[in-house]
Amino acid sequence: MRVLFAGTPAVAVPSLNALIEAGFEVVAVLTRPDAPIGRKRVLTPSPVAARAAELGIAVIHAARIDADTIARISAVGPDVAAIVAYGGLVPSAALVIPRHGWINLHFSLLPAWRGAAPVQRAVMAGDDVTGAVTFQLEEGLDTGPVFGTLTESVGPEDTAGELLERLSHSGAVLLTQTLSAVEAGKAAAVPQTGEVSLAPKLTLDDGRLDWKHPALAIGRQARGVTPEPGAWTMLDGQRLKLEPVRLRPDVPGLAPGSLSLHGKSVLVGTGSHGVELTRVQPAGKKMMAAADWARGMASLESVVFE
Repeated sequence: MRVLFAGTPAVAVPSLNALIEAGFEVVAVLTRPDAPIGRKRVLTPSPVAARAAELGIAVIHAARIDADTIARISAVGPDVAAIVAYGGLVPSAALVIPRHGWINLHFSLLPAWRGAAPVQRAVMAGDDVTGAVTFQLEEGLDTGPVFGTLTESVGPEDTAGELLERLSHSGAVLLTQTLSAVEAGKAAAVPQTGEVSLAPKLTLDDGRLDWKHPALAIGRQARGVTPEPGAWTMLDGQRLKLEPVRLRPDVPGLAPGSLSLHGKSVLVGTGSHGVELTRVQPAGKKMMAAADWARGMASLESVVFE
């Protein structure tokens, strides 16, 4: 079966690899254009584009699927399109090109967390279980009928990045199984049922911690925005980046945003109990252990996060 693979970030690469290993003929890869990376803003291919180049697969770069992109997709003659975190909408004119349509691997248990940041939103909401599904792509936002489902427990210290990494590999197996069933004529998609929730793309503001919130909510938020866009707070008018914090229910009484040093532990007050900073990154510097950062402060007890 001739497959068009659409994807952009690193979490989509395991699916591309799995399709190749399973013997599918990947006739082309659709991915977003090269993007500026790092402080020097060097134009860099997406992880999927880089992997496609290694595999000798033709690459179609497109920030949006316009008439020219649709013509290029049609020219490669796919029987099915597999899409994993491509990062753009697929218009109806493109949906009808493959005879089996477009099959999306989505990292949530639909209809929960429809949208661009399902894993991040699940962690931030405190979900105990998440997962991945394969479904038939429609014009609606992640509304199509589901072919297959897998579940994954969310650990108490899981970051969104760690959880997404696990799901990218188990999801690749699910996607391959789904396409094999489609090729064999044995796939059956069923309509989504249950409560709908939305997972809009994260912004920088989603990473700002409000120290008046309870410690548990702050911990979930910090884990959900790690690694991107990252947790942060304001200190003396500058942004201080933070890695996920540890909950310290044994430390009550600190005012929200106030800091205290207990041994080598740097503690911050919240709306409930304390949390412990792990690593911090002051503006213009590298990420460092919180204790090392604290040693450079004249008087930690006078510091208050904004």
